[in-house]
Amino acid sequence: MGSSGSGKSTLLYAISGMDRLSGGQLFYKGKQSYGKTFSDGMLDIAHASEKELTCLRAQDFGFVFQRSHLVSSLTLEENIRMAGLICGSMSEKEIWEKTDVLIRQMGLEKAKDRLPAQVSGGEAQRAAVARAVIAAPGILLADEPTGALNKANTEEVLDLLTLLYAQGQSVLLVTHDREAALRGNRILYLEDGSIVGELELSPYRGKDREREQKLASWLEGFRW
Repeated sequence: MGSSGSGKSTLLYAISGMDRLSGGQLFYKGKQSYGKTFSDGMLDIAHASEKELTCLRAQDFGFVFQRSHLVSSLTLEENIRMAGLICGSMSEKEIWEKTDVLIRQMGLEKAKDRLPAQVSGGEAQRAAVARAVIAAPGILLADEPTGALNKANTEEVLDLLTLLYAQGQSVLLVTHDREAALRGNRILYLEDGSIVGELELSPYRGKDREREQKLASWLEGFRW
């Protein structure tokens, strides 16, 4: 969390290698080998090649944006399946099977054969989440994933992210929304590109007045 211009989205883009750092180092230890790694298996993303970064994003990083950014000429099912093909680590049978599982998990059975322009914003964003996790990424990076959704669709997407986390998926989320922040168990506050505060919460188990008050009190310290 943080005010506009604090560096939240820049942090996600830097981690994923979509933005290049102007200085410093950024290390990541993933499930794959990407060539130039250190003795402990860590990859310096800041100095990785474009080929290494492409492999990293295809196999180890999932990204969900504020808008779904689905391929407009492909159905929701095809958008999800395409990401599995690009990652290159699964057989065609595995891709089809996992796509079917994700479609059911995301509640997209009735919308899977429709184009992005033919579905609601919530359905499109759920498809985007499925596309981002089909390769079982080490980290799911989410940049204001509910920012363009109404309250009902926001709840649906947050429920999905919470479920994925409960199943073992690491999620790094940027948000201005307190409801979204309440789902986190570790909240970092950014200001002018630096982390100036940290709050740890227990795993989310549903609506909790005490949890809400703890977050609200903490955010008041940053004039939120």
